[in-house]
Amino acid sequence: MSNRKFSKGIKFLLCLPVIALIATALGYIVMYLWNWILPEVTHAGQLNFWQALGLLVLCRLLFGNFNKGGGNRFREKAWGMRSKWQNMNDEERAKFKEEYKRRCGGWGNRNKEAI
Repeated sequence: MSNRKFSKGIKFLLCLPVIALIATALGYIVMYLWNWILPEVTHAGQLNFWQALGLLVLCRLLFGNFNKGGGNRFREKAWGMRSKWQNMNDEERAKFKEEYKRRCGGWGNRNKEAI
C-alpha cells in the first residue's frame, strides 16, 4: 500500500511542472486575447497576467467544474450502456426493461388512477 502511495506521490510531483506550464500558457493566451480584442471593441481596460489567470479560474468555476474529462463522462457512460445493450440477449433485455419500468416508470407516464 505504501509503495502505491509513493508512486502516486512521484507522479504528482512530476505532473506539477506540466500543470504550471499549462496554467501559464492559458493565462498568457487569455491575457493576449483580452488585450487584443476587448479594449478596442468594448473599451475595457487591459489585463495583466495575474488578472487573466484569475479570470480563467473564475470562468472555470462559473461555467465548468474542475472534473477530470470534463463533459465526456456522460458520453462514455452512454456508449458503455449501448455496448451492454447490444450484448444482451432477449431475455436479459426484457428483464432490464421491467427493472427500468419498476424504478423509473412514473416519469411522464403516470396513471390517472394513481393521481
